[in-house]
Amino acid sequence: MNDELLQVLRRPPQERADAARNRTRLLEAAARLFAEGGVEALTVDAAARAAGVGKGTVFRRFGDKSGLVAALLDQRERELQEAIIFGEPPLGPGAPARERALAFFDAYLGYLADHLDLVRLSETAAPGARFRIGAYAFWHRHLAILCAHRPDPDHLAHLLLGTVAADLNAELLRQGLGWDRIRAGVASTVDALVGPSSPEAP
Repeated sequence: MNDELLQVLRRPPQERADAARNRTRLLEAAARLFAEGGVEALTVDAAARAAGVGKGTVFRRFGDKSGLVAALLDQRERELQEAIIFGEPPLGPGAPARERALAFFDAYLGYLADHLDLVRLSETAAPGARFRIGAYAFWHRHLAILCAHRPDPDHLAHLLLGTVAADLNAELLRQGLGWDRIRAGVASTVDALVGPSSPEAP
């Protein structure tokens, strides 16, 4: 399992020194803009001005606004990915598939609660943005491996990830569900779809 996940693990890009400096300046500027004014203040134009670079540099480095936001979230996502591959069970290897899936969704929902506006922006800034984010491929592969004992694990992994889509959960919070109820609902879904008696994960 680890070998498969290592193939899709997101790693920091290898860059020239000047490109790395521009990337750092842009991400620091974007983080300041978000901290000061939320998602409304975080635009490509504003990030370029705050970092002292041209707007074209932002587009070359990150593609669009969703790419800029995804890069802001990258470090936390990589920490979670590395815990899945190298960490202690049940999040890391060595626990049954159900327990690993529950641990993943518990950790991911904590991450989502802390960064909901940014994750939502990264997933919805352009059509299909959620599925182009590098982390999505990792989460999907991890869950597909955990669901290998179920029919069509690839499709099932997509269904499970649908429960933690930022846009959906922002709407559930707007309706008053609260994170505790969301966590309970996701755990119930994992029990039903992964199975309460799943085998030990590979």
